[in-house]
Amino acid sequence: MLWLILEACGALLLLVFIVWWTMFSGRKGLDEHQAKAPDKPEDSDKR
Repeated sequence: MLWLILEACGALLLLVFIVWWTMFSGRKGLDEHQAKAPDKPEDSDKR
C-alpha cells in the first residue's frame, strides 16, 4: 500500500513539474519581440 502511495505522489510531482515547465519556459523573448514589431501595411491595397 505504501508503494502505491509513493508511486502516486511521484506521478503527481512529475505532472506538476511538466505543467510548470511548459508555462514558464520559452516565452520571455516572444512577447517582447511582438510588442516591438511594427505593423506592416497590406500590399493588396496598392493593386
